[in-house]
Amino acid sequence: MGLCDDVRERCAAIAARARFVRIDLEHLGEVEPGPEPALDPECHYLEGSGEDVAAYLLALDTINFGSGWFPTLRKRRVDGTEASGYRTVAWALADRWRAQGPWANDELAELDAAAVADVLGQDSGHELMSLYAGALRDLGGFLGQRSALELIESAGRSAERLAELLASGMAFFHDPPFFKRAQIAPNDLDLAGIGEFDDLDRVTIFADNLVPHVLRVDGVLHYDRDLAAMIDAGRLLQAGSPEEVEIRACAVHAGELVAALLGVPPRIVDSWLWNRGQAARYKARPRHRTRTVFY
Repeated sequence: MGLCDDVRERCAAIAARARFVRIDLEHLGEVEPGPEPALDPECHYLEGSGEDVAAYLLALDTINFGSGWFPTLRKRRVDGTEASGYRTVAWALADRWRAQGPWANDELAELDAAAVADVLGQDSGHELMSLYAGALRDLGGFLGQRSALELIESAGRSAERLAELLASGMAFFHDPPFFKRAQIAPNDLDLAGIGEFDDLDRVTIFADNLVPHVLRVDGVLHYDRDLAAMIDAGRLLQAGSPEEVEIRACAVHAGELVAALLGVPPRIVDSWLWNRGQAARYKARPRHRTRTVFY
């Protein structure tokens, strides 16, 4: 069994025996189609050579985590509005690429928290900067003498194989049973027109804290009273706790059910939900927060 079907099977099993989270089958139809998936060309570096864009997206997905810390980050402001934590990080990294180009692999392997904080416009003592630096050092070691494009080509046009390579090669990508960032990497590369993946539609939704939140607000996911109260009070959920695992697993399984109902790949459902989550009604209600290197 490949990585993607393993995610599906294990998440379905968790959802079937879940104690803290329930999927409301009658509300699956509440998920409405959204715009075509796309990467914002302003806050993502997409205009360079294929090699530079591939290196940017691989670096970005390497540090595409930390949502549990995002309320403590110094956010980018655009036209008087505060950008999200993800966009703050993606935009700052894009600015680095636009001004100086990508890090060489040996530079990645030697990054420290101060260097990363300088690029991202954050305090060097912030815990997330140390974690980001460690993740990027791992990326440099994982790539070795390979370029980003050479890594992609080694997957042989398979999104699932690329996800498996990332998950087996770097600890912060090894996120069983979800493999969120390992799966989102080929999806992001595809959206940027980098690489060709014959099996991209096999990937599942990308289990983070926003997609389950949208499903909860829309009535698809229901949390038990204590869990709901904890989240609504803004208290952190422990990474790997039964409650946190059930939230992510039920979101994945619900995504599969919605995808089957609407006749679209799960990755498209994920994009619809993630984009909906930018609306004020979703931001007005607390989502679960977990301090983890996986999302």
